Amino acid sequence: MTLFLGATTIGLILALLALGVYLSFRIFNFPDITAEGSITLGAAVAATLLVEGCGPFWATFAGFAAGTLAGAITGVLHTKFKINGLLSGILVMTALYSINLHIMGKSNVPLLNETTLTTKAEHWGARIFGPSQDMDLCGWSASVRDVATLLGVFAFVAVICLALYLFFRTNLGTAMRAAGDNAQMIRALGVSVDLILILGLALSNGLIALSGAMLAQYQGFADVQMGIGMVVWGLASVIIGEALVGTSSIGLLIIGAVMGSVLFRLLVAIALRWGLNPNDLKLITAFFVFVALVAPGLLRKLKRRPSAVQSIASNAAD
Repeated sequence: MTLFLGATTIGLILALLALGVYLSFRIFNFPDITAEGSITLGAAVAATLLVEGCGPFWATFAGFAAGTLAGAITGVLHTKFKINGLLSGILVMTALYSINLHIMGKSNVPLLNETTLTTKAEHWGARIFGPSQDMDLCGWSASVRDVATLLGVFAFVAVICLALYLFFRTNLGTAMRAAGDNAQMIRALGVSVDLILILGLALSNGLIALSGAMLAQYQGFADVQMGIGMVVWGLASVIIGEALVGTSSIGLLIIGAVMGSVLFRLLVAIALRWGLNPNDLKLITAFFVFVALVAPGLLRKLKRRPSAVQSIASNAAD
């Protein structure tokens, strides 16, 4: 039960990463590698402010704001300086490595003695479920801290998803989606596609940095290496979510990204539980991404094959 609660909580936190990747890769079709630097940036800013005595809510918001700035810089490099989109993200990601080291002052910042969102959730859980350290959950013994943290993260992610869904129904959100589908049409209507892209990348990396800020507080530390491979993680969550919902509805796709992130984290946790060497974590992650990329195409081919066989058989009968 502890493994399930922990994996689900991290999956929900990284769902914010998946939503950010969904914005850049799916809405704008922009290969944004900035994510690997911005998730660490959010963690670094939040952790440093927490150590300096700042409240956890303000520290988390500051991490989000720092991520939006990083995403906006990537958008400016691409739109104003005409640098390739992939290279723009790589440039900002590379620069963020040194920036994150300067922010933290060292490669790792521990938060075990600081008041974080996790400790807030723990105090909130103690008030609701009682002072006991453990509670019965469906016949299993579970920590009150783990349950309260999971509920708090779930509520927070649900609010973010609802806000994102409502945003995409506004004029600006609709313009973002339209710019990703047909930039020439939006440009013909007098809308600045460059500005839309900059705002979109800022929002995308803001969500990713928000995920990093929350992840650092949940794990109890911020590390300069924590962003490595996170783009692959986010993309895998998006692909799995799209396969789960099987629709183009923006609301269901947002929910699918969250579901994909949680499911992906659970698969990784199960693999580790079965004895997978932690050193092979990135390898198994790449394997899951490969399966997520290939499986939808194979399923479509399998669905078409029976219909093709039936068509040949009917033609032969005629």
